[in-house]
Amino acid sequence: MRCFLSVLVDKSYGFAIRVVKLSIYLNNEKKEYTLSKQLLRSGTAIGALIAEAQYAQSKADFINKLQIALKEANESKYWIRLLHDTEFLTLQMFESILPDIEALIKMLTSSINTTKERTT
Repeated sequence: MRCFLSVLVDKSYGFAIRVVKLSIYLNNEKKEYTLSKQLLRSGTAIGALIAEAQYAQSKADFINKLQIALKEANESKYWIRLLHDTEFLTLQMFESILPDIEALIKMLTSSINTTKERTT
């Protein structure tokens, strides 16, 4: 699980970097502040929660942190879709970032399910 977790840490950190850069772009180029702030908060929280999970006090704490990260990932996907549908993101930008958040959602779901299976 540790190796898989390190991949999750790296992917969530890379996603957070993309979100920060996207937020700067949306602020500077599109003068969009509200939706981008929401995405910035949820998109960077994913990696922070995964980093916390690395040092969880128990398996229950580990699962809880990943479940919260999954919620943040789902919220991030919502904001990305909304930014695209309101024409703040081009189709190319949308199609570039959407697979990243979908991959994180799948990885988080898999990690949570695997951990739950191993604790029962």
